[in-house]
Amino acid sequence: MNPTPLPTRAKAALRPLRFVLLLAAAALGTTPAPAGPEPVPAFRKGARILFQGDSITDGNRGRTEDPNHILGHGYVFVIAARYGAAFPELQLDFVNRGTSGNGVADLAARWQEDCLALRPDILSIMVGVNDNLYKLPVADFERDYDALLARTVAAEPKVRLVLCAPFSLPVGARKAEFPAWYAGIKARQQVVERLAAKYHAALVRLQPVFDAACARAPAEHWIWDGVHPTYSGHELIADEWIRTVSLFWPEG
Repeated sequence: MNPTPLPTRAKAALRPLRFVLLLAAAALGTTPAPAGPEPVPAFRKGARILFQGDSITDGNRGRTEDPNHILGHGYVFVIAARYGAAFPELQLDFVNRGTSGNGVADLAARWQEDCLALRPDILSIMVGVNDNLYKLPVADFERDYDALLARTVAAEPKVRLVLCAPFSLPVGARKAEFPAWYAGIKARQQVVERLAAKYHAALVRLQPVFDAACARAPAEHWIWDGVHPTYSGHELIADEWIRTVSLFWPEG
């Protein structure tokens, strides 16, 4: 037999009591803390993690010291917020120097100030989509990217490199021309794979992540214009970045 439901007035009377009980449980420390992320072994105490790239990394970041906007509103912010909150004792220093519209030559032009002078412990780079847009020949893209990485490791031999391969989905302006557009993206993905192997860098393959996500929701849910992720897409990038870096340096 089903129990007789409480009258509406009785339910209302119980609500304050429930609130008092929740407060008491919290005061006694009996409320379970939310599960936090697993540690990333490469995130050593005091490490500076620098993110470089184009608009996907930029995330409309602020150009002042205002901490509310300094990391932008994308995957960099997600990673920094997650690990800054879970492991404050590590005093991790997350820095975003992504700049909208940049290709690899633009990175090289500002590399001394925006990378080498910052002396990162971990350097993450995501570049290539604008080089595809500007129709920079793939061979030139590889040459320039290779030179940038060689310059980096010569200045900072102990830096840990994370290379994020470019990605795209047939959405928005990219939909009609997608086969030709994606051929250039794929060629640059292969360049990043070769360079990651050459420089012993962690390789974040994002195209398979976005392709798999499209089995769960339409492409427009993850990327709104063929290039720039939505907030859901930025979460995919953050998850894959963390997974890759954790597996690549499992011992810290």
